[in-house]
Amino acid sequence: MPLGGGRDDGPTINSVFTECASEAIIVLDGYYSVNTLLLTESLNHVDILLSGTVQYTPDIAYWTTFWFLSGNDIHLYGGGTIDGNGQDSATAGASTLSFARPIPLTIGNSTNVVIENITQWQSPNWESTVAHISINSFSYSSAPAKNTDGWDIYRSSQVTITDSKINNGDDCVSLKPNATEVIVTNLWCNGSHGISVGSLGQYAGETDIVANVFVKNVTMRYAENGARIKVFGGSPDASSTAGGGTGYVKNVTFEDFYVYVVDDPIVIDQCYETDASTCAEYPSQLSISDIHYINVTGSSSGAEGTVVVDLECSQECEDITASGINITSPMGSPTYVCENVASEDELNFNCTAPSS
Repeated sequence: MPLGGGRDDGPTINSVFTECASEAIIVLDGYYSVNTLLLTESLNHVDILLSGTVQYTPDIAYWTTFWFLSGNDIHLYGGGTIDGNGQDSATAGASTLSFARPIPLTIGNSTNVVIENITQWQSPNWESTVAHISINSFSYSSAPAKNTDGWDIYRSSQVTITDSKINNGDDCVSLKPNATEVIVTNLWCNGSHGISVGSLGQYAGETDIVANVFVKNVTMRYAENGARIKVFGGSPDASSTAGGGTGYVKNVTFEDFYVYVVDDPIVIDQCYETDASTCAEYPSQLSISDIHYINVTGSSSGAEGTVVVDLECSQECEDITASGINITSPMGSPTYVCENVASEDELNFNCTAPSS
């Protein structure tokens, strides 16, 4: 039972998870106020029926993460809500980034975890790491919510995200370093930065890999990007934190992808956040190949003029294919920009060089 009166239910919830860590059903059907890290580890074959609300307190000086979930054969479901109570973080973030903005739910060191029929509300930072999910992350004030990624997949494999709706202001899904064997299907994304591979290659001396990713049946509305790959350029600095990392992006497919009023519907940026002159002298050390765009349709916003496809590689990208691309621009006949793409003859549009 929740304590009520705004008192901290976190210790009680942690105690229940410790006691019921194996072969159990845990029911959270009340309104819980939490001001303690929910550290629910070493679970084994546990069902978590969340039909109520878990709301974290808006104590931005205290929080670094809200809930860490770990174990084997875990099922989180029930139609309930995880409330990040993130307005204070958004407001404070307008003037400073000197505090941590916690993630509502982090899943780590786990196998066979299914999350479905859960709503996440007002996340201060990245959302959870998953079927039938509704995510809403926003700010009520003039200060925008920041880094409100829908899902971030990091150092994980065999992940499926499906049948979900996301309203946010950053990546709808971000495939971060060493995400492999990922399926993303049946998503509706609004106001986001797209389905993004990356960013990758930020740290010199690190190897980042994203491979074997299949994205299908996505609707992307009023977004900055649609299907995006973002990779840092190279760097002469062996200890750089702004590019110079190695690795590869390989075997990624975007299929049946509908864009509506999207600034950059299809993007490969191999000089992400890298000065153009630096990237020209030190191209990215992270290769991109075996990328396929199938039936990407809809409209751009016109923010980039007539450009609806922008494939710019600082070193040669190989086996990039496109078929069924039909994207309009309100600014005129669509333009397709390509640079250092080895397989232009496998694109169903005519490329033009980027403007200087």
